[in-house]
Amino acid sequence: MSLKGPETVELEGSRSRHLPGEADAEHAADLQAEIRRVSAPLKAQTRFTSDLRTRLKIRCHVLRVTADRFFKRGLDVAGSLAAIILLLPLFTAVAIWIKLDSPGPLIYRQVRIGQFGRPFYFYKFRSMYTDSEARRAALERENESADGVIFKMKNDPRITRCGRFIRKYSIDEAPQFFNVLLGDMSLVGPRPPLPAEVAQYSLDTRKRLDILPGITCIWQISGRSDIPFREQVVMDQEYIRRQSFWKDVLILFRTIPAVLAGKGAY
Repeated sequence: MSLKGPETVELEGSRSRHLPGEADAEHAADLQAEIRRVSAPLKAQTRFTSDLRTRLKIRCHVLRVTADRFFKRGLDVAGSLAAIILLLPLFTAVAIWIKLDSPGPLIYRQVRIGQFGRPFYFYKFRSMYTDSEARRAALERENESADGVIFKMKNDPRITRCGRFIRKYSIDEAPQFFNVLLGDMSLVGPRPPLPAEVAQYSLDTRKRLDILPGITCIWQISGRSDIPFREQVVMDQEYIRRQSFWKDVLILFRTIPAVLAGKGAY
């Protein structure tokens, strides 16, 4: 060991050593670099897995919606054809009664608003006198619909004797099976509104037009015209959110006893 000034004293082997702070910094940098090298493919794999999972969820959702639409349309076609064939004798009897009861056409044709706001001709057996539309203005003050958007009267003087019977048991709605065959309506869905009713819809209420209108729906089997319009809208929106093939089948089965009971039909 050579004698040097105190500031220049060097211990043997000290040139190969690092200060503790420098060693920790270099080790940390090396460790971080190694972590980045090892984790890079893992992060890429995670992103790929996440993207794949998302794509699979979207694909499954699209397939489910497509399948539901396919089965729903199949149910509509098969159900409406079967109903037309089975109810043909009833159609004949009702047609004769309507003609004997009051003068006018057998079928009442009216413009209604369908899916996405598309207008279409809506068919019913005529249950009112031919001047019913002209007389409606004079009856507006007697509207019994709580919300005022739709027009309903339990003892509407415009309804014929035959009309009261066929409306009570929804027989007047039977020609709408032809609307279903044409694709303007479905067996199950919100009831198709009049253009004047749609003009009063709020943005939220217009969601009822997101799907095909139907012959029957949730509120039709839960009280029909006795249910206020706002509650009808809520029920329709709930159906739209949760609609499925099997839900439609359940509603159709529940429609039969509701029609026979005739509750809320006027």
